[in-house]
Amino acid sequence: MADGLVVGFDLDMTLIDTAPGFRDVLVALGAELGVDFPVAEMTARLGPPLDMLLEPYLEADAIAAAGDRFRALYPDHAIAGTPAFGGAHEALAAVRRNGGRVLVVTGKYGPNAQLHLDHLALDHDHLEGWVWGVGKADVLRREGASVYVGDHVHDVEGALAAGVTSVSVLTGGCTRAELEAAGTHVVLESLHEFPAWLEEFVREEAPGRTDPSERST
Repeated sequence: MADGLVVGFDLDMTLIDTAPGFRDVLVALGAELGVDFPVAEMTARLGPPLDMLLEPYLEADAIAAAGDRFRALYPDHAIAGTPAFGGAHEALAAVRRNGGRVLVVTGKYGPNAQLHLDHLALDHDHLEGWVWGVGKADVLRREGASVYVGDHVHDVEGALAAGVTSVSVLTGGCTRAELEAAGTHVVLESLHEFPAWLEEFVREEAPGRTDPSERST
């Protein structure tokens, strides 16, 4: 943190409960395409890019167009009905209170991610969309992040690839065991626990303590 605290957050199932909006867009898309998507099953697996979620149910040459249509339907079907998770605003405020910058680094299409952030008044300095898994590492390194908060094992992969502290919340589809097996440094039940954890992290962070595994969790 030589240049100041920078904390990255995933968006879907970390800051916001995307499941209701995702479900409604899938229903609308399925009606247009004449495809009966297993909505409950697909919603429970949120995390990977949309194309990967659609892949089992569509012909390969139809996936790109279906993804484009999903993103076009999204603003009318997903924004108003998607809430922030409890503790999300407080987590962002905790970063500010400690003089930090807030990044949102997400696999979601950037313009739709921005609609969520604006609608829910989620304070942030920088949004980076359409990055997933280890691809998030480039953004985290470029922006000087020291922490990345997510809900999925692929968020853990991105944090570890960037060499930053991985903080995982149990609000998504991954279990504590899965997140710990992926190598996360910290598991929190929800973002309600994040401000207290961050205060401790900032107190303990000091020159020479560069290995996140040495920090108290």
